Amino acid sequence: MRVAVLTFDGFNELDSFVALALLNRVPGWRAEICGPGESVTSMNGVRVDVQQPLEYAGQADVVLVGSGVRTLEMAADEALMARIALDPGRQIIGAQCSGALILARLGLIGDLPACTDVTSKPWVIAAGVRVIDAPFVAHGSVATAGGCMAAYYLSAWAIARRLGLAGGGEAAARDVIDYVAPVGEKAETVARVMGVIAPFLPIATAA
Repeated sequence: MRVAVLTFDGFNELDSFVALALLNRVPGWRAEICGPGESVTSMNGVRVDVQQPLEYAGQADVVLVGSGVRTLEMAADEALMARIALDPGRQIIGAQCSGALILARLGLIGDLPACTDVTSKPWVIAAGVRVIDAPFVAHGSVATAGGCMAAYYLSAWAIARRLGLAGGGEAAARDVIDYVAPVGEKAETVARVMGVIAPFLPIATAA
C-alpha cells in the first residue's frame, strides 16, 4: 500500500512524523514524505530529505496532508497546487490542522464541515470552510483532523478505511495504536481512538 504524507516547508513535525511512523507499522504499507523539492525544513528548523515528489500523491492509495506555519502561502501557490492531483473515488485522503486549507484549495471539502487546530481556524474559515469544534470528521473517503495529536485519529481511520472491516482494517488500526500507546494506558487509548473514528467507518462498530 502506497502512502503519501504531503509535507511542505514550515511543517509541523508532529503531524508528518507521527502519521509516517504509525502508517509504516502496517504490514505491507510504505509511507513516504512527499514534498515540492529535494528537502523540506520544519517550523523548528529540522531539515528532512523528501522521499517522493508531490506528483507521487496522485499514484498513492492513501494521502495525508500535514500542517505548518506556511500552509497559507502554499495553498495560494497555484503552480504548487497544480502538481497535486487527488481522486477521492479511489484514494483515502486526510488532512491535519492547516492541511485542511490544501484540501479546500483542491476542491475536496466544499461546504462540508471540517476540523482544524485553533491557530489555523481563522485561515480555514477565511477560505470558506465550515469549521467544527471536534478532533476528527470524515465524509466518505475524505477526512480532516484538528490538533497535533489528532494524528492518531487520522492514521487509525486511514488504516481501517483503506483495508476495510472485512479486510481486517479495524484490527490493524487497533494493533498500531496499541503498540504506540503509553504503557498502562493502552486499552483506554485504543478505546478512545477507535471510539472517535468508528462513526466514520462504513459500518460503525463499538470500541
